Amino acid sequence: MNWFESLFIEHSAVQAVALLGVIIAIGLGLGKLRFYGISLGVTFVFFTGILAGHLGFSISPDMLMYAQNFGLVLFVYELGLQVGPGFFSSFRSGGVSLNMWGLLLVVVGTLTAIGLSFAFHIPMSDMTGILCGATTNTPALGAAQQALEQLGMSASGAALSCAVTYPLGVVGVILAMIIMGKVFVRPSDLQSTHHDSGDHTYVAEYCVTNPGIFGLTIKDIRKSTGAKFVISRLWRSGRVSIPGPDQILKQGDRILLVTNDSDVNALTILFGEKGSDDWNRSDIDWDRLDRSLVSRKVVISKPSLNGKKLGALKLRNHYHVNISRVSRAGIRLLATPGLVLQLGDVVTLVGDKDSIDQVAQLLGNSRLNLKDPNLASIFLGIVLGLVLGSIPIFIPGISSPIRLGLAGGPIVVGILMGRFGPQFHLVTYTTRSANLMLRGIGLSLYLACLGLSSGAQFLDTVMRADGLLWIACGFLITVVPTLIVGVLAMRAGRLDFGESCGMMCGAMANPMALTYAGENTEGDESAVSYATVYPLAMFMRVVIAQILILLFI
Repeated sequence: MNWFESLFIEHSAVQAVALLGVIIAIGLGLGKLRFYGISLGVTFVFFTGILAGHLGFSISPDMLMYAQNFGLVLFVYELGLQVGPGFFSSFRSGGVSLNMWGLLLVVVGTLTAIGLSFAFHIPMSDMTGILCGATTNTPALGAAQQALEQLGMSASGAALSCAVTYPLGVVGVILAMIIMGKVFVRPSDLQSTHHDSGDHTYVAEYCVTNPGIFGLTIKDIRKSTGAKFVISRLWRSGRVSIPGPDQILKQGDRILLVTNDSDVNALTILFGEKGSDDWNRSDIDWDRLDRSLVSRKVVISKPSLNGKKLGALKLRNHYHVNISRVSRAGIRLLATPGLVLQLGDVVTLVGDKDSIDQVAQLLGNSRLNLKDPNLASIFLGIVLGLVLGSIPIFIPGISSPIRLGLAGGPIVVGILMGRFGPQFHLVTYTTRSANLMLRGIGLSLYLACLGLSSGAQFLDTVMRADGLLWIACGFLITVVPTLIVGVLAMRAGRLDFGESCGMMCGAMANPMALTYAGENTEGDESAVSYATVYPLAMFMRVVIAQILILLFI
């Protein structure tokens, strides 16, 4: 049995890898089990780590700290990288409102935690851990632990209070949604108010009847209006063509264009008459719309195009092909000349078949080339995130500066890299599967280490009076603010039930509850709301966790 003890018990690098691997494997296996339709998923890794710690397993403190911190950094950076391309675009239609409701939930939950801390004389170091567990926000716990260590205090209390409140934090959000659905939801709340929230483009047909633009080129018309549009087809005298910027419009021309949904009325005034046909239906066969033109989606896979402006390709001049839309991270963007292309963008081409084949070859159109993540940019981003996270931020009234830390810095840099990296010709694209794998590895490592470090004292903490008080306070912090803000969002904010559920899950950083919401609401409104709210709410909770420590201790 010496070999067994050497592999799983005696502290060494090999022992740390082996023990964490067993904890993660068992936890992920148990996470696939469902209880009354609810699956805890990767969260079971946390509980498996607690059990292993309770049974006496441990790894070297240095190895534990390294694996825990590296897992946290990898998880939050990849999360930021994934949502970055669509993060700022999500604010255009409903995103600001969703984030304001999410921030309100963060504030109400924080004030509830402060009130309970004073009411029951719970030290703020422990209450911050309770708040992190109640909101299932492990990155915020990491930030709080860093703040405590910065003050020379032990972070074990925060980790323990988070550990005992985490389970009901997961269940509490689901319970709040169940109560909302049974008591507060009206039939109108179940109807989506924002169909296809991820697509802000609109296809419309116009007949040119405005004498003011007769004889003007499309380029001149664009300059005369603030509305943005791309004309993909022009019908004149029974013939169809793809108009370029120098195309002159005449009376009676019919044009099919793509614009932002907010500019439809302005363009109706500009061109004169809007057609009655619905060109935004999903069942339109664009290839059969005109015999001479086809429409095809092509993925940009050539690294040399990363960061280039769409207008610089001059596809209309060289190939007589137009790009009408660009899909990025699930959000459709208007294909304006100034749009900066990113590796992995999916563009919609309109033109004749031979020309589109040539353009597809020019753009790459090979998903195989996109399967390998650019590891150099990933590690560069992680380093920049750590640099940003270590910068002290001085706030009036607080003696010690706060830092974004290991959780805040990487997620901010990840969002910025995902959105603006291609403009500096950095290849930040990773496939969804690669991103999910890196995030899963990071989160699994962090949860396994967090559970292992808390497991030795977990049951003792739960059984004592303080532990029961922690659990009760955590449950209140989870359910009460979530229920209050969720109902207000539906009534005052006019969000439908799916959007409200997604907002609550995002603000509470609860992907397990999101799974439940997705299975009990129609469409993808809850998922879109979650992705819109999560980054800002995560960032605010990371900052608030440090402020609570530095302000009240």
